[in-house]
Amino acid sequence: MVKKQWKPVWAVVLTFALILSMFPMPTSALDKGESTLVVVHYQEAPDNEKDWNLWLWANGPDYFPNKGFTFNGEDAFGKVAAYEFPVDSPEKIGLIVRTDNWDKDKGSENDRFITNDMIQDGVAEVWIKSGDPTIYTSNPDGETVSTEIDMKVHYFRYDNTYTDWGLWAWPDGGDGQSITFDETDSFGAVANVKLANPESKKLMGLITKKGEWTEKDGEDRFVLGTAKEIWLVEGDSTIYYSEPQIDRSPKLVAFSADTFRQATLTTNRAITDAFIDELSVDGATVESIEKTGDKSVTIQFTEDIDLAKIIQASHPEYGEQTLQAGKVLRSKEFDAKYAYDGKLGITYQKSKTKFVLWAPTAQQVELELWNMPTNRPTNDKDMKKAITMKRGERGTWVAEVRGDLDGIGYTYQVTHATGKVRAVDPYATAVGVNGDQGVVVDLKETDPKRWNSMKPKLKQSTDAIIYETHVRDLSIFDVKTDKYDSGIKNKGKYLGVIEPGTRLLVDGKKTATKTGLDHVKDLGVTHVQFIPVYDFNTASVDETNPMATYNWGYDPKNYNAPEGSYSTNPYDAKVRIMEMKQMIQGLHDNNLRGVMDVVYNHMFDAQASNLHKIVPGYYYRYTAGGDFANGTGVGNDTASERAMMQKLIVDSVVYWAKEYHWDGFRFDLMGIHDVDTMNKVRAELNRVDKSILVFGEGWDLGTPLDADLKANQKNAYDMPGVAHFNDNIRDGLKGSVFFDEDKGFINGKEGMENRVKTGIVGEIAYSDTIKGFTKEPTQAITYVEAHDNHTLWDKLELTNPIASEYNKTKMHRLASSILLTSQGTTFLHAGQEFMRTKEGDHNSYKSPDSINQLDWKRAADRKADVQYMKGLIEMRKANPGLRMTKASDVKQFLTFHKAEANVITYTIDEDAPGQKNDLFITHNANPTNVQIPLPKGTWNVIVDGNRAGTKTIKRVSGKIRVPAYKTFVLERK
Repeated sequence: MVKKQWKPVWAVVLTFALILSMFPMPTSALDKGESTLVVVHYQEAPDNEKDWNLWLWANGPDYFPNKGFTFNGEDAFGKVAAYEFPVDSPEKIGLIVRTDNWDKDKGSENDRFITNDMIQDGVAEVWIKSGDPTIYTSNPDGETVSTEIDMKVHYFRYDNTYTDWGLWAWPDGGDGQSITFDETDSFGAVANVKLANPESKKLMGLITKKGEWTEKDGEDRFVLGTAKEIWLVEGDSTIYYSEPQIDRSPKLVAFSADTFRQATLTTNRAITDAFIDELSVDGATVESIEKTGDKSVTIQFTEDIDLAKIIQASHPEYGEQTLQAGKVLRSKEFDAKYAYDGKLGITYQKSKTKFVLWAPTAQQVELELWNMPTNRPTNDKDMKKAITMKRGERGTWVAEVRGDLDGIGYTYQVTHATGKVRAVDPYATAVGVNGDQGVVVDLKETDPKRWNSMKPKLKQSTDAIIYETHVRDLSIFDVKTDKYDSGIKNKGKYLGVIEPGTRLLVDGKKTATKTGLDHVKDLGVTHVQFIPVYDFNTASVDETNPMATYNWGYDPKNYNAPEGSYSTNPYDAKVRIMEMKQMIQGLHDNNLRGVMDVVYNHMFDAQASNLHKIVPGYYYRYTAGGDFANGTGVGNDTASERAMMQKLIVDSVVYWAKEYHWDGFRFDLMGIHDVDTMNKVRAELNRVDKSILVFGEGWDLGTPLDADLKANQKNAYDMPGVAHFNDNIRDGLKGSVFFDEDKGFINGKEGMENRVKTGIVGEIAYSDTIKGFTKEPTQAITYVEAHDNHTLWDKLELTNPIASEYNKTKMHRLASSILLTSQGTTFLHAGQEFMRTKEGDHNSYKSPDSINQLDWKRAADRKADVQYMKGLIEMRKANPGLRMTKASDVKQFLTFHKAEANVITYTIDEDAPGQKNDLFITHNANPTNVQIPLPKGTWNVIVDGNRAGTKTIKRVSGKIRVPAYKTFVLERK
């Protein structure tokens, strides 16, 4: 998923203009507040047939406005997108020309960035061409600079009354003046704006007002001063640079239930008493109708309405509108009335199968049964029959079909007030190719041989050493050449993960370099974490042609079924299930546990999701204006605080834990969820197996949920069994992930000692100056790189470009050494042990295998680095004092010692729980050697930056010389 570690300060709601006070008259565009007008001129390829739009984001630590925009105008150069961006002078604004399915235009394969120096007078105006990666700050086809604004402004009002309406306009930094609408055309009123602009400022302010400010239409607007013609619409803050299509007829715009006894009806015209007199409502008894806004009325009903029935408002002039469930869906009353705590999905038996769907607002639901080919996608001819389901309790629909349905597909045809829609069961545990049908399967037949719940022992969460990988990355090397090969036969498959005995092949011959499972096992990690392996969207990877594209998979489609592209036969619903189980069993057999990356925070496309199709408006969060909330930055946020979304999350995690024996769950963008949901996940998993890990990205995300309810780091104390990724030590070690050249402790930034110390103690409240977000060290996931952002090696290439490879290698080892000697749970990114590079690609979510694959040739070339990491892991496992679970123990048994700048030194007392020997640890981030005084006694060096493990390298006393960029670990027996 893209840039999900950014921590926003508020919800991502992009508006085109900010409200100004009418008095005094504004004279400068700077009065509009902290924002930037982004104007992108785009020239598409002559033979283009795709519908391109623009994806924008601000690349900075305090922002996360990440959203798609349509091109809303045209000029001689090409298409134009002009939108107000709620960030003042950002360091960078990223832009991608793409389709809704994330096909990127040529030239956008690598993200383009508008840098701060390209922003002038609050405007970031650029020109880009298809196939040309260059961002131009002036028209490359040539342009002339004008010292005056000469613009035709069209203005449409729904009542077609323009008497006394006019404009107040001003060039940036210039005086404002009143301009009348002096003509009309087929669109509406027209004003010709001519203003002197001697400094050629880019912005012009516009206020649509009536008379001497007796009325003002909506928000103040800011327009690109070089535009020759624009269009404005009443009540719409958008500046249109080409004429918009407007339905001018009077109409009922929306009819939405706010509560079980109240609804709001809106129109596109001003409402009069005569309008109310002529308004009628069928399907429910009306108690009163009251005008509550210029274009809205509130309708009160005499009794609770049935949202599954058709209730229709009609007017002889304005037409009809059917009532839809609105705010009532997001109310506590709705959950109180309809939340269902029984089993959803299917219950299979040889003799019959029971189907239960929760759809309280549906008028009718039909169960559709399908024949499922095991070698091709389904078509309409594969439909067997449709069965009308019966209403059950609390909004459920139920059907029972006799006979053995093993292998039969199913979908639901759901009828709402607005029409019919086909959806897949959100609780489907098996799916057909590309997840377009649920499938009934006898799950017992998917169990591999020796399938059991036996797993490697794990005493406590801090004993875990997590190794994050991707099913395809681990095995795919290198499918395009004959020179090197991973030696794994089932490339990109679940089964490839667990192939034993594989070695790097060079010209077809085996070498001594272990690959895949053998490499991971030999490294000594305890857990293998897989980025998404649930069924993700077809637009990312088409299961009928899985090797054609690559994707991480952070775009959920079916939460409870495995992804088919990693199976040997995605057409057969049982194969993907069986092979995922074989993968987990294979890990357990090799003393490894498995962690599943789960993404319940959003869906690939909210409108097209099965959740929204079945109960529109319920499963997602909405802004005050009625749009999908976007704290995730990908267009929608699920609403875990609602009973049935919470139930779906908890039921899903428990299902994966029970049916597949997963040993941990990493929650993507966990900060979108609420505290109560995460605590229920922890509690229910404790019933299955208390050793199951629960952790996630506890970023403070801008979603419309009360701050004290968010499952983020700030509320970690309220989630005692849930751990959070520690971005403090991540950025403290290497520098901010948001600024390429920012440095950290290991690569040359001064004054980072306290920040790194906070990470070393597991973010507990250790002292007045060393204090993090956790209550106990078990809540800290200690890491320096992950699938997101640059790898550590690529970051060092950016921050220290003139440093020798030797020194960068030492810096890299220093970072890993600090991780493995810190409290909390250690997290490693696959390939970190051999200094993985993605050739500078910071967001490789859909980059080719050549970028994402684990390069086993690099592992061979850097076998000394691999051995060093292996030694660090061995050392950590041998010293329980590095893995304490109580903050009180850390405070008692870990002691920092005074040291010179850029040096951190501390001891672990032999009386720490489980510890047998005193440890003395020092990290030198200086480019020169340092002399470190030692506590009394003779010490055995077991880590010296070159070697690591449990064996004595040398014995020392009194003091020790620690070379540049190295960690020393000493023990005193």
